[in-house]
Amino acid sequence: MTVDVLTYGETMGLFESERIGPLRMGGPMRLSMAGAETTVAIGVSRLGGSAAWVGVVGDDEVGRLILRTLRAEQVQTDGVVVDPRTPTGLLLKERRSAGFSRVSYYRRHSAGARLAPEHVLPEHVAEARIVHLSGITPALSASARQAVFRALELAEEAGRTVCVDLNYRSALWTAMEARPILMEVIKRADIVLATQREAALLTKHPMADPFEAAASLGRLGPRLAVVKRGADGAVAWDDGRLHEVPPRPAQTLDPVGAGDSFAAGLLVDLARGRSAQEALDTAAAVAAVNVACPGDWEGLPSRAEIDMVRGDDVLR
Repeated sequence: MTVDVLTYGETMGLFESERIGPLRMGGPMRLSMAGAETTVAIGVSRLGGSAAWVGVVGDDEVGRLILRTLRAEQVQTDGVVVDPRTPTGLLLKERRSAGFSRVSYYRRHSAGARLAPEHVLPEHVAEARIVHLSGITPALSASARQAVFRALELAEEAGRTVCVDLNYRSALWTAMEARPILMEVIKRADIVLATQREAALLTKHPMADPFEAAASLGRLGPRLAVVKRGADGAVAWDDGRLHEVPPRPAQTLDPVGAGDSFAAGLLVDLARGRSAQEALDTAAAVAAVNVACPGDWEGLPSRAEIDMVRGDDVLR
């Protein structure tokens, strides 16, 4: 069965403080899950699209929670591998102050890093309209990096659209380590998403010029390059044409997951044949709704809720 978006990556258990303030003060914690690619997959599903996620989880309660949550959100998990040898990774999320969160990762030698080329199956890629990858995955391990390039190879052979969100994480690798690998990935992508800082890492253009950054990313090969600017919206290079994506008004309660929710809105519309301009407008609306809710993925909206944000009179 064809899916709109197929993602590969790592998902971990999330312990989030229920109170605002330093984590060292203690207090109750909420158990959930977090992962860039699964946030995208859930976002696509809630917007009426179809999505599948492939990754590795441990044979433990956190791994079971991840699978249970994804299945409840109607994300396909047929390709997920359960590894009894390693535990599912964890992260702690601290709500340091209103509107500002920070996270600590406990992922070394965890199950997610065991993603490997043999987990990337030709039949899965052939059944996807868009294959979505992030710069987090190749930083996890040598085998995860090989899996990313295997997905790129199979997508090219099958004529599938590839989207790459740079998602550079300095805790996983240095800029010097990341740059040549991410450059190679981008050259083989059809769509690239980046923050201004990530675009500057690859293009060496000043962060103050997002239009030139988007154009420079587009010249590397992708037909659509988007530079996300947070509360200032985004700019996009679309087959040589530059577009500005105005921000949607939003009260930011939790900015974590903003970029992944943006990607979900963009990809589901592109997979369903909408124009890049329409898809970018949806992406901005999805991100605005999500950052106004606590949690990485819990506040992701339905299509009807997006219509409400856009000011439509009737919910569809």
